[in-house]
Amino acid sequence: MSAPVFDFDTAPDRLGTQSYKWDTMPEGVLPMWVADMDFPAAPCILDALKRRIAGGVMGYTHVPPEYYSATADWYARRHGWRPERRHMMYTSGVVPAISAIIKAMSRPGDAVAVLSPVFNCFYSSIRNNGCRAAEVELAVDSDSGMYRIPWDELERTAAMPDVKILLLCNPHNPGGRVWTHAELERIAGIARRHRLFVISDEIHCPLTYPGHDYTPWATVDTSADWAVCIAPTKAFNFAGLQIATIVAPDPEVMHRIDRAVNINEVCDVNPLGVVATIAAYSPDGEAWLDALRRYLAGNFAALREFIAAELPRATVMPLESTYLAWIDLGYTGLDSAGLAALCEERGKVMLSPGHIFGRGGEHHLRLNFACPRERMLDGLRRMADAVNSLP
Repeated sequence: MSAPVFDFDTAPDRLGTQSYKWDTMPEGVLPMWVADMDFPAAPCILDALKRRIAGGVMGYTHVPPEYYSATADWYARRHGWRPERRHMMYTSGVVPAISAIIKAMSRPGDAVAVLSPVFNCFYSSIRNNGCRAAEVELAVDSDSGMYRIPWDELERTAAMPDVKILLLCNPHNPGGRVWTHAELERIAGIARRHRLFVISDEIHCPLTYPGHDYTPWATVDTSADWAVCIAPTKAFNFAGLQIATIVAPDPEVMHRIDRAVNINEVCDVNPLGVVATIAAYSPDGEAWLDALRRYLAGNFAALREFIAAELPRATVMPLESTYLAWIDLGYTGLDSAGLAALCEERGKVMLSPGHIFGRGGEHHLRLNFACPRERMLDGLRRMADAVNSLP
């Protein structure tokens, strides 16, 4: 039986659809910034949503047992980890989940360790809970060109008296690292020695590339001092339906998180998000995801080839996961804010400036290449023309 064929070379026109990515742009500017794919969701998800909408009523939803079993089966089948139902809690998104867990497991004035540069919303979640970010800047490995963890610095930071939480991005955004089992075990050991609670954001875990297997935090940490945040919304492109799952194995921790979720009033979810999650975690969703990953790998190969030819002094970090290219343009002498402004004004393309991701991102741009290849190449041409216009 032949595998289904999915078309990623065409995408709908999103202008005028109330798209945050597209409809906040100045006229003529191509958006390649926020982590939102231009591809329609998988057909099985769209079919499930149509059936649900046909019922005509969109009232408050009861999250059914199928939501939990579909999630647990997916992680067991693809990643060797079966979260238990009693350890799972739904909420309205991974960022609200992170914020609620920080509220539950810290006090105002505490510090939260992060490996920077890292997803920019980490900083707002930390700040909004009256805490400060203790940044451990990732180093670039001279052989692989990828991020590596500066272990001594992480140990020193973890030992600081006010550091109570380690907030991890696994796989890492924006660097695209899939942390190895050995790396995660070493992080877990540091966290245990210094009695840190670990929050692991694993939303990008479905989006790995060949040869790089994501390791769930739950499979390496032998303590119960952790919570994991998971969701299919990033990989299956339905973030607007706002749903995620928190997994925490300790009953007291789960009680504290539940209280914080309710205090933050993120305890209700979109009924369509429940339906989409169950459909995404089906065999049909799995087939679509695997085809998407192959297409994204092809996009990234074409992106690296383009940059090497048109911007040979730029450095593109190799990717093990995500659809977000991390591009070092430090040779230009501009900081990331200046680079992003240059690309928007001269190239008519919007990219994410690296400084918003914290220390280590100051001369980088992050580019979302989850779009048809022709559109990606158009955006790359715009960026190259802008950068090459510099004297």
